[in-house]
Amino acid sequence: MQSTTLRPILRITTNSAHLRSLSTTPRIMAAGDIASAKSGAEKDTFARREAAHEAMYIREKEMEKLARLKAKIQEQRKHMDELDKHIDEYTKGQGGEQN
Repeated sequence: MQSTTLRPILRITTNSAHLRSLSTTPRIMAAGDIASAKSGAEKDTFARREAAHEAMYIREKEMEKLARLKAKIQEQRKHMDELDKHIDEYTKGQGGEQN
């Protein structure tokens, strides 16, 4: 019925040509190694340049907001002047203040 020789469940010897690694090893390099990402000075330069671009963008947006607010103030001032003119005309017609 059953054979007297036992077959191992796992093969101990394997053919290395059939095995392939599906994962890759990460590249580990120090800052001074060849082909490393970036040194500290380059990162600092990039960070400063990026911060300068962001600051310039924010400044431009704030200047646009200020320009819109100044235009709105001028419109309101013009409206207030018109109201003052109407008030003066009305009070003159009523015999109020002597202008």
